[in-house]
Amino acid sequence: MFMSNNACLVPSSFWLTGIPGLQSLHIWLSIPFSSMYLVAVVGNVTILAVIKVERSLHQPMYFFLCMLAVIDLVLSTSTMPKLLAIFWFGAHSIDLDACLTQMFFIHCFATVESGIFLAMAFDRYVAICDPLRHTSVLTHAAVSRLGLVALLRGVLYIGPLPLMIRLRLPLYRTQIVAHSYCEHMAIVTLACGDTTVNNLYGMGIGFLVLILDSLAITASYVMIFRAVMGLATPEARLKTLGTCSSHICAILVFYIPIAVSSLTHRFGHHVPPHIHILLANFYLLIPPILNPVVYAVRTKQIRERLLHVLKAGTQTK
Repeated sequence: MFMSNNACLVPSSFWLTGIPGLQSLHIWLSIPFSSMYLVAVVGNVTILAVIKVERSLHQPMYFFLCMLAVIDLVLSTSTMPKLLAIFWFGAHSIDLDACLTQMFFIHCFATVESGIFLAMAFDRYVAICDPLRHTSVLTHAAVSRLGLVALLRGVLYIGPLPLMIRLRLPLYRTQIVAHSYCEHMAIVTLACGDTTVNNLYGMGIGFLVLILDSLAITASYVMIFRAVMGLATPEARLKTLGTCSSHICAILVFYIPIAVSSLTHRFGHHVPPHIHILLANFYLLIPPILNPVVYAVRTKQIRERLLHVLKAGTQTK
């Protein structure tokens, strides 16, 4: 580490505090966090296994669900092992390159997940508003291309964030990051140089991803609801809406924690720091935990396959 003349540092690593203000409770906090991480991993791996085995689930919606499961595994694994290492072993130090890599994976795959939700909204729109063309439009190749576009968009949007930090912000006031992971703004606010470009780019990406994606998803569901309201009977309407319920729940599970965390971070100046950090961790953990639960409960084929496996396991005992 080099100390510049104006008392700013050129750090080779950062020091993650974990949950600020709750350091004395880290060992106890590790219990719920490790449990949630285990549930997220088991749940998403189970979803992937069930969809792979059950051929009736080899449809566009479930291929998108597999993509969500992989993304959720990446998101939770990008943060939880390091957080648990802080809780259990006091491993607060993180190398600069490792910090920027973690930052990239967190923000990139959160962006990719938003893109997959947008693709799933398009799938539901075609399935309900133009059902005769659904199988010809949403082919396996088309689903793969949509997933690839979501991934490339995430890489192109988020790739510049760590690069701009690496190239534009070499000097920092301190190595201590009051966070449990390398979040973009948590690092940028420590820099000694002009951070205007970094701030504007981060805000622009947030607008493009969260606002525009949510507006596009909302627009698709407005058209879906209009088509559903045109159906002849209430039973047909409920059945059609039922095919969207899992997707709507997953969208709410993803966007609501992000919105709450973002609003609290920007406007909750009197909110204690540990609340900010807990919310930031929850928005990376809640979707990976709840998405498998939502789809297991709401999807008949997944539910029946899980029950079949559980029964078979009980009988072998």
